[in-house]
This record gives sequence, structure tokens and C-alpha cells, in this order.
Amino acid sequence: MAGVTDVIFRQLCKELGADVMVTEFVSAEGIMQADARTRKYTEFSEEQRPVGVQLFGADGGRMGEAARKIIDWKQPDFIDINFGCPVNKVVARNGGSSLLKDCPVLAAVAAGVAQAVGEVVPVTAKMRIGWDETTVNAVEVAKILEDCGMQAIAVHGRTRSQGYGGEANWEVIDAVARAVKIPVIGNGDLTCGADVMRRRAETAVSGVMIGRAAMQHPWVFREAKHFLKNGTVLPEVAVSERWELVIRHVNLAVASGRNGDERQTLTAMRSRLMAYCKGFPGAKELRGKLCQVSSLAEVEGLAEISLARAEMLDIEVSTEHRSNFPSNYP
Repeated sequence: MAGVTDVIFRQLCKELGADVMVTEFVSAEGIMQADARTRKYTEFSEEQRPVGVQLFGADGGRMGEAARKIIDWKQPDFIDINFGCPVNKVVARNGGSSLLKDCPVLAAVAAGVAQAVGEVVPVTAKMRIGWDETTVNAVEVAKILEDCGMQAIAVHGRTRSQGYGGEANWEVIDAVARAVKIPVIGNGDLTCGADVMRRRAETAVSGVMIGRAAMQHPWVFREAKHFLKNGTVLPEVAVSERWELVIRHVNLAVASGRNGDERQTLTAMRSRLMAYCKGFPGAKELRGKLCQVSSLAEVEGLAEISLARAEMLDIEVSTEHRSNFPSNYP
């Protein structure tokens, strides 16, 4: 979720019902160099607690030192180690899921962090079920992580070679949950409350983690919690409410200045904006325009056009949220 779960997006997800969150993952070496750009990835607000800072790297000693630095800056509720990222540039640096192929190094990393900060804050880990379909070793890895002092493990039900293709294997996630005594959080293909309820009922997981579904629809947390409590599906989120959140996200991002000026911020947000518009009227055309925006005014203009199209197609546009748009909205 690098480039996605920044401090602003986490704020929105928290408001919409997310219980526990982790930061974008950050390089332990970057932390050790005290690089300002790296340090910004560890930011969080008090309202976002409980929140963990997520690290990756392949040197247990350096990882432990980096974790101590983070705690000195602003104490998170836990430190999370990433053993799951499949991205080539991370794997090439012996980070993320590459360590699933090298259990001794994986154990050294986990133990190094746990020994450095485990008495101060809990240390957790996220992993995939294996490197590829011939080396699905999630149960073995989970036992190693438990022995090394991890207090919980999140398991994404795909191998590294799968990337985000195919289906998540919840049978393996269940096997992991039954093999260790620490909490196991299941992750993969959770898009609604019914998915969450099913996986909780059919497996031994202690909780679930939602990632990619929230990129497009952060209301998934609110909807899932409602379904678990009441067994009913909330009404579909009005197009106007969806656009209100998009505009608010852009406003917060521009105001923060984390990515530079307004043009730089919008350029950095283009992929995020395109993800938000899935299911909007004329989504294909809209994505083509969003991938070129460079100002808040352009996004607001596209919102007005999109909402007008939604009304013409008789798609729900709530009066409450429509009132948050400019007075010249048609």
C-alpha cells in the first residue's frame, strides 16, 4: 500500500470505521539515514491510534535500530515488519516477500526488531503464503515468527509470484491461524461485510485486514461493521458523497504540502483519483481526464460534470452531500 496509506488517507479510513491501521512501509536504511522524505512516511495523528509503523529491510540489527529511532520520534502503538511486499525494487533489496525464501534471514530480522523494541511496543509481521506455488511455506514461516517474538501476524493469501492476480488462498491462512498461538489476521479478496463474515466463520483468524478494496471504496469499513452487527447491507453510497470525499482528500493533500505545491500534489494523486472513480457514471472517460489533472479546480469541474451525468441517469445524488459543492453546480 505504498503511496496509498499516507496520513491523510488513514484519517479518512479511520472516520469511516477502520479500527487498526499501519503506515506506508518505510525502509529501515532510510530511517537510519534520518532522511526527511523517509521520515514523513511514519507520520500519524493521535486520532488514528492504534496505529503501527511498518518497516522493511534485511538486516536485523539495523532494523532494530530503525525501530528505536521511530519510537523516539513519536511512539507508535506497534512496529510492523513487512515480509509480504511483492514489488521488484523491494525484493531486489532483499526486502518484503524475498525473505520468504530465506528463513534464517527472516528469523534474524524478526528477532532483531523484537529484541530491540519488543519490551516497549509489540512487534507484528505481515507475510504472504509463500514465494510461489511450489514453495508455500506460510505455516513454517509463521511458527518462526512466533518463536522470534512476533505478537501477531497478518497473512495475505497469495504467493509473491501471484502478485495480486488469482484468488487468495484462505485455506492456507486458516492453517496458519491453527498452527500458532498468536493472533493471525487474514487478508485478501475482502470487499464487503459478507466477505468478512464468511472468512471469520470459516477460518480460525482473529481478525481481517482490508487493503485494495479500501483504495477504491473506503466506506468498506463502515459497511462491513454494519453488516457484522446487523446482518444487513447499507444503501449504496451516493455518487455525491463519493465525490465529496474525493474533493476533501484533495483539499487535505494540497493543504498538507507533503508532495509539494498544488500541481505536484495533484500529479502524485492521479492514480488515487482514478481508483476512486470505479463505478462512477462514465468511469472510463473520467479516468482518462483524471490522469491529467493538475489542480483542485479541475477535479471540482470533473465532479460537477459527473454529478450532472448521474442525475441524468437517475443515479442517487443526495441533497445533503450535493450542498457541499460550489454554488454554480448545475
